[in-house]
Amino acid sequence: MSDAQSTVRHRRRRMGGRDPHEVHRAATPLELLFDLAFVVAFGTAANELAHALAEDHVGAGVVAFCFATFGVSWAWINFTWFASAYDTDDWVYRLTTMLQMVGVLVFALGLKPMFISVAEHADTLDLDVMVWGYVVMRAAMMLQWWRAGRHDASRRPACRTYIVSIGIAQVLWCVLAVTDFPVGTTFALLAIPFLVEIGGPFLAETRRGGTPWHAHHVAERYGLMVIICLGEGMIGTMVTLSALSAEGLTWDVGLLALSGTALTFGIWWSYFAVPTGPILHARRERSFGFGYGHMAVFGSIVAIGAGLHVAGYYLEHHSELGLVGSVVSVVIPVAAFVVVFYAGYAILTRSFDVFHLVLVILSAVTIVVPVLMAAAEVDLTWCLLVLSLTPWVTVVGYETVGWKHNSEVLEALDD
Repeated sequence: MSDAQSTVRHRRRRMGGRDPHEVHRAATPLELLFDLAFVVAFGTAANELAHALAEDHVGAGVVAFCFATFGVSWAWINFTWFASAYDTDDWVYRLTTMLQMVGVLVFALGLKPMFISVAEHADTLDLDVMVWGYVVMRAAMMLQWWRAGRHDASRRPACRTYIVSIGIAQVLWCVLAVTDFPVGTTFALLAIPFLVEIGGPFLAETRRGGTPWHAHHVAERYGLMVIICLGEGMIGTMVTLSALSAEGLTWDVGLLALSGTALTFGIWWSYFAVPTGPILHARRERSFGFGYGHMAVFGSIVAIGAGLHVAGYYLEHHSELGLVGSVVSVVIPVAAFVVVFYAGYAILTRSFDVFHLVLVILSAVTIVVPVLMAAAEVDLTWCLLVLSLTPWVTVVGYETVGWKHNSEVLEALDD
């Protein structure tokens, strides 16, 4: 079939693997559609976290949210790296992707029961619906890998490794779902399928020949998911604004709008200052730290949106948390993002810049001061406004001095 025909028909094609050096490789409309399912999943997780925090189930809410973040992120990561290597965009690929989207929605339906079982200290962890969602997703994913291995003989060992690891992990998830272990025991046993999930791709990519994923495409896909996660910050901002909407357009409304938008925009600016694509293209072995580390990036950003939602509950007097607790609900995920962002940069670039340490210290100041302000009973609006300065420490630092270090990192890739 000619290239012209392939653009207007979606007949079944061989999965020979994409060219990892393909120029102008970009995210496809199907990938963008696929990501919409994760808007729902992350939104559900953020909403449940906000409810748990507002009801003062802090520890349980955080534990359940971390587990939910792993599940949502891992489902997205699996498809993203596969699509970067084997996107044929034929009718089989499209329908299989649609099936995975169904699985994501089913998984998202199971998040609330899981959160409730943790928050209410149930005897067992309610994973039933979540695991069924994963069954749908993983069955589709195994079919994708089977097709790739059947058509791409040179990379068949890697594809088979993915199939085996996904199958074993899924069986373990199902066993944990149907057994009646106590919640604490279940969380401890989750380490086993987790290690299988992580180990399978590592073995496939380093010992079984690997797959032809595209560095710039992967970097773009992760950036797009970060933008989706940042959407939770805007939703959280709207929740806080809605709490004050009855008063009309006031200074508090304007300052809250500025705070939430500035916080979200500053994180976006900071994240996209990192030249991820060129680094992954030149140093493909750094992909694991980048890929897995983003689960913490996604989680921290989504949690910021949940924290802003908690602030809205506080303003509506629907929260068990006081002023300090409400501020801390936003402060902690912001602090987590700063730590993960700078640690991730150091790991990805294999570099250390003293100036980054200065920026982290200055960011710590803008993180701690809002908590002290809340303890002194300063209005929530002003606390959030000061907190919103945190990512701008990085932005200003990068635009004035930090860009030089990025330039040095890129030059070193040619050595």
